[in-house]
Amino acid sequence: MVQLTEERAPAITSARVRVLALLVWAIALAVWVGSLGPPKQVHLAIFWLWLATIAWNVRAPMRVHLAFIRDWAPAVAVLTLYLFGRGLSDDLGIVSVHVTEPITADRWLFGGTLPTAYLQEHLCGVPCSRTSQPAWYDVVLTTVYVSHFFVGLAVAVVLWLRDRAEWLRYIVRYLSLNLVALVIYVLYPMAPPWMAAQQGHVPDTVERITARGWYDLNPVGTWHQRFSAVGNQVAAMPSLHAAIAIFVAVYLISRWRSPWRWALLLYPAAMSFMLVYYAEHYVVDIIAGGLAVAVVWWGCAAAERWWARRRQRVAA
Repeated sequence: MVQLTEERAPAITSARVRVLALLVWAIALAVWVGSLGPPKQVHLAIFWLWLATIAWNVRAPMRVHLAFIRDWAPAVAVLTLYLFGRGLSDDLGIVSVHVTEPITADRWLFGGTLPTAYLQEHLCGVPCSRTSQPAWYDVVLTTVYVSHFFVGLAVAVVLWLRDRAEWLRYIVRYLSLNLVALVIYVLYPMAPPWMAAQQGHVPDTVERITARGWYDLNPVGTWHQRFSAVGNQVAAMPSLHAAIAIFVAVYLISRWRSPWRWALLLYPAAMSFMLVYYAEHYVVDIIAGGLAVAVVWWGCAAAERWWARRRQRVAA
């Protein structure tokens, strides 16, 4: 059994001090984003979230803040394994890159129409360019894309602050989802729509426009370079962006009792729409991401039931 640190740090930081500390943290993060871009790398994201926990209880003793490092070290190790494995998987050459199968599947699902090409034609124009004037929905959708690198981990950090046992259940599922995706990336490398367009398998008007919504913030193009930087360009099936968004929404819906909790489904819906529109993924990638969430959810629940029965037998 994993030994966690104490359940919750003593609440010794006043509301006024907390607000000031969080304001300083937010300003520092804004300066970082403006200068270097969003901290997409998982280590940077966790580092900034750790700083947020320090700001939240800034007057707590140092041992309280160091407990975060102890509890999160295994998670960081697993995510590091995922990142390196994802980056190397396309170099293994176990199987060839799949290009035409997802195109055929999407066209079958939509009566011969390729959703990415249709959306870019009607929402972006022909030709669609990441440097053209973005619409209001491009700003929203690019922001949704960036949220992928923080939302899942941010929920984990909140749980770590409030309930360490529940945090453990959540983070095990989160990490398992990453590892399941990694295995599939190795066994089924697949070209995303933008790459298929470059190879002539889909209309050449299809373009990767992930940073389109934030283009006005940096028109020289470094935003696009930062957003498009990826260790493995054929790690597309399943879509981990969609899977994490679905997982977070399902988890929070299962925990909350408010009738408004169902509005959380708008998040994976917006993420999925963005991924297809921006030529990052096919619809079948989104479906595969949802199936991966179901497998991980069921598998972790089964493992927890087995562990509980085992503990009961040992105790008896």
